[in-house]
Amino acid sequence: MRETWLIAGLCSVSHEVQPKSLYPRIAPVTLQRFAILFGIVFLLAGVAGFIPGLSPVHMHRDVAIGTSSRLALGLFPVNVLHNIVHLVFGVSGVLAATSVAAALVYARSVAIIYAVLTVCGLIPNLDTLFGLVPLYGNDIWLHAGLAIVAGYFGFVFDRSRHGVRIDR
Repeated sequence: MRETWLIAGLCSVSHEVQPKSLYPRIAPVTLQRFAILFGIVFLLAGVAGFIPGLSPVHMHRDVAIGTSSRLALGLFPVNVLHNIVHLVFGVSGVLAATSVAAALVYARSVAIIYAVLTVCGLIPNLDTLFGLVPLYGNDIWLHAGLAIVAGYFGFVFDRSRHGVRIDR
């Protein structure tokens, strides 16, 4: 789009006008959508871990909290504490979706915590987090994927380009 101004009736100045970007309105919503989506997924994972039909009973090795040890969706080793942690992350995500700053903190927290859990799952004596929660098997790649996606939204997502400013 070209805009032309007539200056004092003597000369004209014209320049290209770029249409306003929709990014400043979309970016905050994107961060908040990330938080609500991850929150809902974590809530569903936490609930699924308690449903016998979705999570067959499975005894995990070296886990002290062995009651209700299951394989969520037949793939991921979970126990009661693991399911409670998923529910806490789920509620946190839903609550974090209320503001951009909270969604950013949530994304960064999930990225860091799940990256640490991924590393713990790879270390033989830490893969049960001191006998509390199973972190091995398919949980390793799942936690790595969660950390990568959350890390993108928490650290890489270009908020300044999209007009999102977080005051500190």
